[in-house]
Amino acid sequence: MRLATFNIQHGLGPDGRCDPERLAEAVRALDPDILAMQEVDRFQPRSGFADQARICAEAMGAVEYRYVPTVAGWMSAPGLRWRARGRERYPAYGIALASRLPVRAWRRWRLPMASRWVGPAQLGVDEPRVAVAADVETPSGGFTVCATHLSSRLGNAWAQLPWLRDALGSAPRPLVLMGDLNLRDGAPATVTGWRPLAAARTFPAAGPRFQIDHILVDDDGAIRVESEARAPGTGVSDHRPLVVDVTLRPRD
Repeated sequence: MRLATFNIQHGLGPDGRCDPERLAEAVRALDPDILAMQEVDRFQPRSGFADQARICAEAMGAVEYRYVPTVAGWMSAPGLRWRARGRERYPAYGIALASRLPVRAWRRWRLPMASRWVGPAQLGVDEPRVAVAADVETPSGGFTVCATHLSSRLGNAWAQLPWLRDALGSAPRPLVLMGDLNLRDGAPATVTGWRPLAAARTFPAAGPRFQIDHILVDDDGAIRVESEARAPGTGVSDHRPLVVDVTLRPRD
């Protein structure tokens, strides 16, 4: 099966446009069996009022998907005011997880936030962050896959990742964590103790210099990598997607 994580940056192209068909084509080209998405718009004017999670899920032929908003409100103007936890039909922004494989259960978490953050020319409350997990069924058995997008603000991701690792402690194994973790290169594997399934530079898209998008596994060897990881150009987003093909070892 093919695993992919993609920060779609609300479908923004290098020409400054958000084209739903271009986004759909980018996902079709990836051909993922399971896709984690970050920076996903729903009913936002800047992205043509599209339901981007649905567009991506339909493009890949997903049988199930979940969209989890992190904030609600318009995302089109500098200094906008947003509020956490978007209602179902409100304009929203968040993450999504889609699967071609059957899902027997879904779970979600709201990650801890830093109350204040001080940086160069910025002071304010951190953007809310979430995680969503699916218990996926395959012919070789089940496994858990979790998608998230950690804080980009200094220090916050270093606290959120161990919190999420602990929250996932009771989830069925094997367990795969995918997403934009905003931690470079080998840092997420060091923090979690989990094995990286894919190593490729993903950011910035035009000329990737480092990896902040990751696919990690806690599995005791149950998941085997079948191809070299890749981070193809898509013509969408300031990130490149991270893609890897794997197999799940049948259980005895």
